[in-house]
Amino acid sequence: MMILMAEPNATPQQPQTPASRQFAGFLAEIVEVNRVSKTGMYGEVYSVTCRILEGKDKGRIIRRNSIGPIKIGDIIRLPDTSREAREIKVK
Repeated sequence: MMILMAEPNATPQQPQTPASRQFAGFLAEIVEVNRVSKTGMYGEVYSVTCRILEGKDKGRIIRRNSIGPIKIGDIIRLPDTSREAREIKVK
């Protein structure tokens, strides 16, 4: 029986990707943050309006939900541009 050992200083080879497509998704700029209508179990999710900056939907404005601190002008990365959040109605 033969046991093969890897070299201790060997590093696994990662596939080379261009820096611009290192992360999957599409860039979007925050246009409006609706702080009145929060959602989530503890009210931590905000409804934001964002403008798509790249891809086939470039220039389109959609509504998405965002977690965490966010302000107008921030750039976020969306996994896809086809989904859109429903409007949160405050009672």
